[in-house]
Amino acid sequence: MSTPAGVVIVGAGMAGFSVASNLRDRGYAGRLVLIGDESWNPYNRPPLSKAFLTGSVQEAELALRPASYYQDKHVEVLTGRKVTAIDRPHHRVALDDDTVFEYEHLVLAVGARNRPLPVPGADLEGVFFLRTLDDAAALRGRLGSVKRAVVIGAGFIGLEFALVARKLGIAVTVIDIANRPMARVLSPAMAAVFVREHAQQGVHFLFETQVMHIVGEDGRVSGVEAVGGELIAADLVVIGIGVQPNVEVAAASDLEIADGIVVDEHLVTSDSDISAVGDCAWHPNRYAGGRRLRLESVQNANDQGRCVAARLMGAPEPYLSVPWFWSDQGSLKLQIAGIATGCDETVLRGASSSPSCSVFCFREGRFVGVEAVNRPADYMTGRRLLESQAPLTPQQAADEAFDLKAYTARHVSPRLNQRSESRTA
Repeated sequence: MSTPAGVVIVGAGMAGFSVASNLRDRGYAGRLVLIGDESWNPYNRPPLSKAFLTGSVQEAELALRPASYYQDKHVEVLTGRKVTAIDRPHHRVALDDDTVFEYEHLVLAVGARNRPLPVPGADLEGVFFLRTLDDAAALRGRLGSVKRAVVIGAGFIGLEFALVARKLGIAVTVIDIANRPMARVLSPAMAAVFVREHAQQGVHFLFETQVMHIVGEDGRVSGVEAVGGELIAADLVVIGIGVQPNVEVAAASDLEIADGIVVDEHLVTSDSDISAVGDCAWHPNRYAGGRRLRLESVQNANDQGRCVAARLMGAPEPYLSVPWFWSDQGSLKLQIAGIATGCDETVLRGASSSPSCSVFCFREGRFVGVEAVNRPADYMTGRRLLESQAPLTPQQAADEAFDLKAYTARHVSPRLNQRSESRTA
């Protein structure tokens, strides 16, 4: 049985919530349905790898809004439900319980899922991923009995977990196939800052190391064997080797797919009545030289949701938000703005031996990104310069006497300054 048409949002994470909340804020009065495959209303993911694991934040505190918000805003939230098919000619989506929703416009905010580790033993008891609230709750329930943990993957999530585990007295080894942590997003100079911080906290790293086998006894994990034969004892393993976008339902409906659901600069798919936002959206990005990519961040989810809502309410603008990211690891707060992948020149401000420094990244002489640790002024300066497209040379960035803040104030309009400040993480 089908229901009256409106805007249907598939995916109740940050991106889906952003679309729904921004539509209501802009005055959309039609039917609004938000469908999620998890059993929770929309919640905040970043604390899952930090404060939630330590117990200082509980499930209820993660909610983006109380349940009453959805009632007051007349947003129909369906949890624990999956969309199994999109009928594009008839503007319908089918759910796993045979419910059918008609839509005037469909928004796919279907996110991504953990990338599996294709080795024997990955399904043993004691092997965890960390992406959803259910993942984090299961992991938290085991930490009290763990003595030795191995983290496979030295990305944000793995490293944040590693320091939480150390605070709990757990011995931690982090394994990664790359030659440094967070290699996809950080320069070597900045990565060295984090290696030092983790080493000081007792984390052991094995870089340029490939996992061959997760070893178990009686169905429970007991260690990790690397290519070459080294065996690292463990009674808990956390796998964090990235994610892959959830594109299967979109692909089955013949939407264009690449490394995600293909969208244009307005986040419209190959069907003009369907948009895609968040981790699943393969979009052209101004800060990557116009090439298409996916971004997995709170900022991207929020801003893409805002962009789609504006378009649906008759105020279309291309998606031009500066990408930014953050990670809290021990005493270090990492903040990144821009897309520095493929940069050919970096400039270090401060000393990498210091817990406060920044790296300005350039590609063919053009400023493309900033990485800052415990140096928020450099981060905000870089972010504002990127948003305004104001020029910055490597020579200017390298000169510690050069007043970046004053230079930015001259080149960035007050409107951009106010907007950046209102969105600071």
